[in-house]
Amino acid sequence: MKKNLVLMVFLIVTVFALSGCGADESSATSGDNGATQELKYKGEILLVHSGAGLSGAMDEIGQAFENEYGATVNLNYAGCAQLLSQMEINKQGDVFVGASDNDMEIAMEKGFACDYLELVYHIPAIAVPAGNPAGITCLGDFGKPGVKLILGDEKTNAIGKKGAKIFEKNGLTESVASNVVTRDATVNEIVMHLAMKQGDAGLIWEDIGSGSEDIEVIAIPEEQNVIDKASACVLGFTENEALARSFVEYMHSETGVAIFVEHGFKEIE
Repeated sequence: MKKNLVLMVFLIVTVFALSGCGADESSATSGDNGATQELKYKGEILLVHSGAGLSGAMDEIGQAFENEYGATVNLNYAGCAQLLSQMEINKQGDVFVGASDNDMEIAMEKGFACDYLELVYHIPAIAVPAGNPAGITCLGDFGKPGVKLILGDEKTNAIGKKGAKIFEKNGLTESVASNVVTRDATVNEIVMHLAMKQGDAGLIWEDIGSGSEDIEVIAIPEEQNVIDKASACVLGFTENEALARSFVEYMHSETGVAIFVEHGFKEIE
């Protein structure tokens, strides 16, 4: 009787032990599958050419993508015209993120891409040093005698090109030209020079001034402005189209757009 009882207990314990092992093994497999899905690009490297004015949001998006998919995202920042020239020479890179639709159109004309995705609105705005010592209130003040302007290069960066269109639209081209003291290669340089009070005003992207303590941002009325969109494309000479396309789609996703919005961009509705 005792032998039978001992045998029965042994069998029950064995059954429970085997059931437990099976459950753990199943859970581990599920976890491994999840990890594999999340890190499906682990060990792979992505080269992204991005306009310098997008760097704050792009740094965060790049890190978020790395955490979720495992790929290393290398970001190359410069003025968009400089980036396009670099790509034309070396034919290297996987993704291009431009500050304007015009940048994407040039990329397509050069055969670097066949399509692109618009990500968020990119809105020009007036920037002045903290305290606004020159008392700038509107675009019209840019043409007043003695006002020192720091603007983007009309040939090498998006805000410089956009500024030229804005001034032409508002009949300010000639009066503004006589007040320019510096033309910078990137919008980040414009912000830096204004923060150092080396000029009275300039044009930047609205998102760049978001939360800054060293400069103040003055909105341009919509009827006077020329609003643009930041966009992204997969480059035709990428050696990893699947990874490149995943990154572009990630930027365009709710997660990516939310990061852009956190950095002062406006969502495209």
